[in-house]
Amino acid sequence: MKDFRLKRLFNPKSGRCFDVAVDHGFFNEPGFLKGIESMPKTIETLVDAGPDAIQLTIGQARHLQSHPGRFKPSLVLRVDTANIYGKQLPEYRFSAMIEEAALQAVQLDAVCVCVNLFQIPGAPDVTGQCVDNILRLKIDCDHYGIPMMVEPLVFAPNEQAGGYMVDGDVVKIMHLVRQAVELGADIIKADPTDDVSVYHQVVETAGGIPVLVRGGGKVSDRVILERTAGLLEQGVHGIVYGRNVIQHDKPAGITRALMAMLHDGASVDEAEAMV
Repeated sequence: MKDFRLKRLFNPKSGRCFDVAVDHGFFNEPGFLKGIESMPKTIETLVDAGPDAIQLTIGQARHLQSHPGRFKPSLVLRVDTANIYGKQLPEYRFSAMIEEAALQAVQLDAVCVCVNLFQIPGAPDVTGQCVDNILRLKIDCDHYGIPMMVEPLVFAPNEQAGGYMVDGDVVKIMHLVRQAVELGADIIKADPTDDVSVYHQVVETAGGIPVLVRGGGKVSDRVILERTAGLLEQGVHGIVYGRNVIQHDKPAGITRALMAMLHDGASVDEAEAMV
């Protein structure tokens, strides 16, 4: 059954996936709602643009799944929340998973679940919680036949830019990706490296498990398109972009451009013209 759902996640033409992450409201962090203040409007725009998948929470999945027809994007269900994204780590830190996450995903007709694996300077306790979450979730995912996407996140120190500043060191990313694979991930959603040209090492360390790459902070169209082209050359199986889509002046246009790169082999210049 996992394979059946994976066939709904990855595009049949290219074998790749473009997942738009719109789960930011789950984390109760000021500033995370920019561009997604109205989720019905946001999801309406994204459905019309037609990415392969949209990543949502249990409370927002209804806006996608209530759309009629067979051709809407697939649902990736975010199943954990945390309080570690601010510029200062709180004294009490947590990464908590929703109850019966795999069952709820099946009930919502999701194609996979997404769960974090944090590596945060000064917060090894949160890493331990993430490992516990993944180990518990794997049993239920296997039982219900739903793929488990693990998101290994290597944080730079929070005081630099909150928990959204990636430490792009390839060795750190490789090691955390490998741990996610060892814990039983069916899909990896990983950080980008500072040097895109070495990303094949991350793909290799995943040992055949599909690797999707996070978009990171909001950048110009040219930068995100060039980065995407470089990542595809390195053998990644797709991308998971959030702010570079939902905070874009033309979210439908940038979605179409990225889809053309992933599935039709469009060049950076060709994609940029589509925006």
